[in-house]
Amino acid sequence: MRSSPLPDRPVRRIERDPQAEVDRTAWWATIPAVAALLDHGLNIPAGVTFLVGENGSGKSTLIEALAVAHGLNPEGGSRSVRHRSRVTEAPLGEALKVVRTPGRRPNAYFLRAETMHGLYTYLENLPGSPDGDLHDRSHGEGFVELLSRKFHGYGFYLMDEPEAPLSFTSTLGLLARLEAMRSDGAQVVVATHSPLLTALPGATILELGEHGIRRTSWNDLEVVAHWRRFLDNPGGYLRELR
Repeated sequence: MRSSPLPDRPVRRIERDPQAEVDRTAWWATIPAVAALLDHGLNIPAGVTFLVGENGSGKSTLIEALAVAHGLNPEGGSRSVRHRSRVTEAPLGEALKVVRTPGRRPNAYFLRAETMHGLYTYLENLPGSPDGDLHDRSHGEGFVELLSRKFHGYGFYLMDEPEAPLSFTSTLGLLARLEAMRSDGAQVVVATHSPLLTALPGATILELGEHGIRRTSWNDLEVVAHWRRFLDNPGGYLRELR
């Protein structure tokens, strides 16, 4: 007997919980992308979605909020992980609700580059942990290894600036991994500055900025235009910085 096809994506939409109280004068609520989410909600497409924007545009705030709203640890990990260092994320996730596709409960995991050390330590201290070797690897090698162990199958996966510990070659490997995950039915949301990652064919790109949140193409991304100009004439950029 042929098995029934899986739903097209685990999460359909994220929106403000009408029962939640939100201080719209708080710093995080005044970020245009966050304000747009609170006002209009955000549909999450199937496959891979990239959140792109300048520092302060709200990428990490949104990705952390998605993790919290989905029941994941805000410093990285699965639903069952409970490691904390210092609370730095905004309380946005507690004011959101997730509109899920009914059916099978998906896998889920969150990798946050700036808190990986704490996640490694938590994992290695679990009884019988298979992840006690992560601290013995370089930052980039540990990240790639954890990704291969935790991100697989139908599920909802989040990454915050995964390119941070990776070389150019390793980032290409992550690009291939994202393609394979998408083919396996994964729904992935990635906050990134990387023009390399966002070149993934068929991915959804959401650009965050003063306009709020808008869908765009790789060729129209400001970061792509900046890298092109820099690589064409790095000396020109450096002269402007003097």
